[in-house]
Amino acid sequence: MKSYTNLAQQTTMSNDWSIIRAPRLDLISLTPEFLQLTMDRDRAAAEQWLGLSIPAEWFEKQWLVELRYQQLREDPAYQPWCLRAMGLRQTGEMAGYIGFHARPGAAYLSEYAPNGVEFGYTVFAPFRRQGYAREACAALMRWACEEQHVCEFVVTISPDNIASTRLAQGFGFQQIGSHIDDQDGLEYIYRLDYPSPGALPSA
Repeated sequence: MKSYTNLAQQTTMSNDWSIIRAPRLDLISLTPEFLQLTMDRDRAAAEQWLGLSIPAEWFEKQWLVELRYQQLREDPAYQPWCLRAMGLRQTGEMAGYIGFHARPGAAYLSEYAPNGVEFGYTVFAPFRRQGYAREACAALMRWACEEQHVCEFVVTISPDNIASTRLAQGFGFQQIGSHIDDQDGLEYIYRLDYPSPGALPSA
């Protein structure tokens, strides 16, 4: 098992948003340095930085990593809202990632949640069906609303993604529209005004 004696842990001393704790997960903010290591496909250095074992699946997300890296270069204040690793404390593994697509109040959300944020997540295949997605989403929304006072949330989900649809509905998200995504095609747009009963699980 790996410990958190790494750069990610050291960052928490000055930034209390760097790690959001959930019952089984640490949601660790991924900086440009880590994203650059990912783009370089330097797995050993990336694992050393993060203090977690990183599945090969993470390094297949180059388009997303490059996009978020560029966003951070252009707007460093986006860092607390950007990608976070889902770190399993018990095993020292990266189980997936989660994060907001932009800072609060992004222009593209003005029609749906003018003061809100959109987020997305991925749980890597070996870690699915264990409740990690729900746990990470709950912790992220709680942090945004209770710590940052941003309580309007949007998610976009492909119609055939039944698991994510059920998860969103379980939190209380309501479908408010649809759009065509450049990467994923048709997606339904869901909105939640936090807190709602479904958004406050015990785990």
